[in-house]
Amino acid sequence: MPTVYTVYVIELRRKVFTEDRKFREANPQYNGVLECLYVGQTSKTPQERLTQHKTGYRNAKGQKLSANIVEKYGKYLRPSLYQNIGPLSRKEALEVERGLSLELRKKGYAVWFG
Repeated sequence: MPTVYTVYVIELRRKVFTEDRKFREANPQYNGVLECLYVGQTSKTPQERLTQHKTGYRNAKGQKLSANIVEKYGKYLRPSLYQNIGPLSRKEALEVERGLSLELRKKGYAVWFG
């Protein structure tokens, strides 16, 4: 059976916008009204993935699997922004991750993905 992926959204602390130049540059449209978000995709549950991000998880080979931005600024999952998506193949999940990120930016959120 093929591995199933889901897309998830994590709310980030707002100070990511003032403290992280790359995040700010990726979101020139941001006006400070809505939240800062991280969009990712995983074969785990979104909760398991959030825990990995927050703890700086490394796999058995020692590769870091957590995003620094979530490790430092991550708050909690935002299921209302992703609960109707999936299950997906890895290829679909990557496409949906990007599409959802751009859609959320258009709505006024500041978003990091990838």
